[in-house]
Amino acid sequence: MTEMTDPVRPIRFDAGQQPDGQGTTTTKQWYADPTGRFQAGFWSSEPSRSEVTYAIDEICFLLEGTVRLTDAGGHAEIFRSGDSFVVPAGFKGTWENLEPVRKFYAIHKPATG
Repeated sequence: MTEMTDPVRPIRFDAGQQPDGQGTTTTKQWYADPTGRFQAGFWSSEPSRSEVTYAIDEICFLLEGTVRLTDAGGHAEIFRSGDSFVVPAGFKGTWENLEPVRKFYAIHKPATG
């Protein structure tokens, strides 16, 4: 018996996609697996600064902008358009959008037990 799966489908990036006017951030989820533990999509935001604690693993590919991540120990990394990076579950620190940011993301939520 052959198991049915979702077809492969392209993700078309709209270069004109900007924050949706509901605030400074827009998130468009393009895919979620049946368990909801894996998701992928697009995110954009105006310059901002947030304290974050990650309960998920996230891979980011910056399409536009500059981001500074500073961990709880004070170590900072700067990422620019064209860079990709992983933020692991358990990361605590500061996420700063130093200019308008647009990115593709994929996240994995660890199993809870």
